[in-house]
Amino acid sequence: MRKFFYLIFFSSLIFQNQLSAQKPAKGDEDAFFIKKIYNTALTQGQCYPWLTHMTTKIGGRLAGSPQAAAAVEYTRQMLDTLNLDSVWLEPCMVPHWVRGEKEQVRIVNSNVVGSVDLNALALGNSIGTGTNGITAEVIEVKSLTEVEELGEAKIKGKIVFYNRPMDPTQLRTFRAYGGAVDQRSQGPSTAAKYGAVAVLVRSMTTRLDDIPHTGGLNYKDGIKKIPAVAISTNDAELLSRILKKEKTHVFVRTTCEMLSDKLSYNVIGEIRGSEFPNEIILVGGHLDSWDVGSGAHDDGAGCVHAMDVMQIMKRLNYRPKRTIRCVLFMNEENGLAGGKAYAKASNKKGEYHLAAIESDAGGFTPRGFSSTAHPDVFKAKYKKMTEWLPLLEPYGLGFTTGGSGADISPLKSQKGLLIGFRPDSQRYFDYHHTGIDNIDAVNKRELELGTASIMSLVYLIDKYGL
Repeated sequence: MRKFFYLIFFSSLIFQNQLSAQKPAKGDEDAFFIKKIYNTALTQGQCYPWLTHMTTKIGGRLAGSPQAAAAVEYTRQMLDTLNLDSVWLEPCMVPHWVRGEKEQVRIVNSNVVGSVDLNALALGNSIGTGTNGITAEVIEVKSLTEVEELGEAKIKGKIVFYNRPMDPTQLRTFRAYGGAVDQRSQGPSTAAKYGAVAVLVRSMTTRLDDIPHTGGLNYKDGIKKIPAVAISTNDAELLSRILKKEKTHVFVRTTCEMLSDKLSYNVIGEIRGSEFPNEIILVGGHLDSWDVGSGAHDDGAGCVHAMDVMQIMKRLNYRPKRTIRCVLFMNEENGLAGGKAYAKASNKKGEYHLAAIESDAGGFTPRGFSSTAHPDVFKAKYKKMTEWLPLLEPYGLGFTTGGSGADISPLKSQKGLLIGFRPDSQRYFDYHHTGIDNIDAVNKRELELGTASIMSLVYLIDKYGL
């Protein structure tokens, strides 16, 4: 009988130990919920099918285009199926630039190579050359400063060729991009100031290939607008080699033009907070993309990340303390009209964004988040966020200071924390602003991990505040 009693006693102890092993201790509650977020994102996420539809059925979504309008309606409908508290469209007027016919850029009558067509794309917002095109001698430069030093005597009547590569020694490729992109954004007006007739720009990528990268330019008021075209990195290398041997002429023909502004929309959906509804946590990306690919990484990925955060929140029956708002911004690529319109409307309503998280760096493997804020609040809010590192480091995530995102930057005056989602950046500029930024460049699992990463940070900010 005594043996039987001991057997029952020890069996009971073992059973109790097994039960306690299955229940998280109070301090482990967050870790267990974050694990649940990841499990759900990797098994029941909707980001990849949504992105597949957006890229294969709608395609490139340049602001003002029919495709952009279709993307607005599609994402509105998808958010509407999630049973959110509110889904709405926020109007904004956007620039309507059209590319026109296929660009022609050709080295003509070279003694070294003869006549050679170059892989090229007109830069966004550029004027066209006219139907007859432009033929002129090319002068190579490596910086805006060099153009100014050469002056009108050397620049007038020529095509200025900006050929400063992105710095391959920068481990974070966005820094390399930032160090080279002034050639594209400011180069045309700088060259025009000294009488250039057109501009060629080396594509913004560290890779040597035959794929041209488009992107926006900014014409300066009071300076004549001239046509601007990007050429592939291989063609930039070729042109540079020829220029070292002889004077070289290039023919450029583009028919792009800027039409009248068009009405478009930001797409917004939210779940109202149960305790602090006036504290908003925004998740978002930009819905527009360039027209030459289908904008899979830039920034379809960011849009479906934000949408899937809402989907997973509803699937887990998570009722947030604070208002969680998904915002799909229009016209980040060539105007930022959506981000400006959103901030203007938000400020007018007296809203407060406790945090805004933007995903606009692709759908690659998550590495963490960078953040910035108004100087009055940044240190305290960033310090609070770093307390959660032990919960996120097991998933390969870290925090850095720095930028956040173009569309959320106008919210800085509200003194919340502005956060940029940072996936691995090594391959991003292989696809950025190109015709190959399509769904086959996106890995489903990496995309889903992005949703899980963002949702985990949203959960922690919502639960503990900043």
